[in-house]
Amino acid sequence: MRWQLPFSRWLPEYKTPGIIRADVLAGLTGAIVVMPQGIAFALLAGMPPQYGLYAAMVPCLIAALFGSSRLMVTGPANAISLTTMALIAPLALPESSTYVAYVLTLSFLVGILQLSLGLSKAGKWVEKVPHSVIVGFTAGAAILIINSQLGTLLGASVPRGKNVVDTVSALVDAFQNKQWQIAAPALVLFTLLVIRFWRSLNRYVPSMLVAVILGSLAAAIIEILFPSISAFKKVQEIPGALPPISTPDLSIETLQKLFSAALIMTLLASTEAMAIARAIALKTKDNFNANQEFIGQGLANVCGSFFSAYPASGSFNRSGVNLASGAKTPLSAICAAVFLVILLVFVSSLAKYIPYVVIAALLLVVAWNLIDLKQIRHEIRMGPSEWIPMLVTGITTVTIPLEWAILGGILTSVIVKHFFKKH
Repeated sequence: MRWQLPFSRWLPEYKTPGIIRADVLAGLTGAIVVMPQGIAFALLAGMPPQYGLYAAMVPCLIAALFGSSRLMVTGPANAISLTTMALIAPLALPESSTYVAYVLTLSFLVGILQLSLGLSKAGKWVEKVPHSVIVGFTAGAAILIINSQLGTLLGASVPRGKNVVDTVSALVDAFQNKQWQIAAPALVLFTLLVIRFWRSLNRYVPSMLVAVILGSLAAAIIEILFPSISAFKKVQEIPGALPPISTPDLSIETLQKLFSAALIMTLLASTEAMAIARAIALKTKDNFNANQEFIGQGLANVCGSFFSAYPASGSFNRSGVNLASGAKTPLSAICAAVFLVILLVFVSSLAKYIPYVVIAALLLVVAWNLIDLKQIRHEIRMGPSEWIPMLVTGITTVTIPLEWAILGGILTSVIVKHFFKKH
């Protein structure tokens, strides 16, 4: 049963001096980074802010213990958060108790499906999802992230969950009726400038954390100097550092509603986690077992669903920070989860001072970083068999439900490659 206990492979390494220290420091850095990101991703998922932080606790710890990847960090992720909103918003009002219950149940279902895939040795099939489809989906997801935050970024009232056309129409109406807050774009610009100019110091203190602090201070100053301007809408105070116990709703009615959502979320979460884990394994020259990673991700989501965590997957941003911080083993991710709880004990009450517009600016940066122009150019150079599926997936991601966009991209890739093979 050794294959089920991957931590037995790296525990003996702690006899080497310096490894524990490196992992602890990397974990502390990761905990600091996820605080603003977790809140931002929760809002993107249509969940109350604290749920993004809960998703960075238990799932992160379980995946580190039972997954195959040594340095990938599991938790809230941009594409997963966006897809959660797209899949569940038609079923319930975002941030409502019904919505939260559906999302936590989705975590459980995704975990069960991932466990089933891992135990049935299906890891090799997920690896066959064309890379061009993932590139196209990621670029389309970036546009949807921007679309979901446009109202907040521009200080206008725009209903959440609207498509791009409806969002633009709502913004035009708001501008014509002068129902927008001019201070909002100014605060966005200030936040973006902080992130840009702090970039060289990112290894000491994460730029997103600095941007949240300075952006919140700037908002307070604006409200004092210009009392005629409406106060910025702010994040609710985080109710507690420890995630509350939750129970998935496994009624037949709920399972029927979430069946298709669970399938597409499993495909997306698994593909994203596998892509990150494979890339890290290649970079660090480490072994990687796709089936074991399925088991680790599955256990993370199943356990997370009982501790108020919405669907989790590998995080591009946090895994990159973990690697750059000098992490050596999965202990770094475990430390990140523990340090996050400790930090929240002392600073959770300060969350109520963070304006939503500052969080929206962070998501704007996240969306921009998702558009990998280098990889897009590479897919174009590879020929029509690669760029056509990428283009179709990107366009359909923005225009139709996400589950059909990914499946449509995969089908397009099969058809196009078959056509060019014959000709």
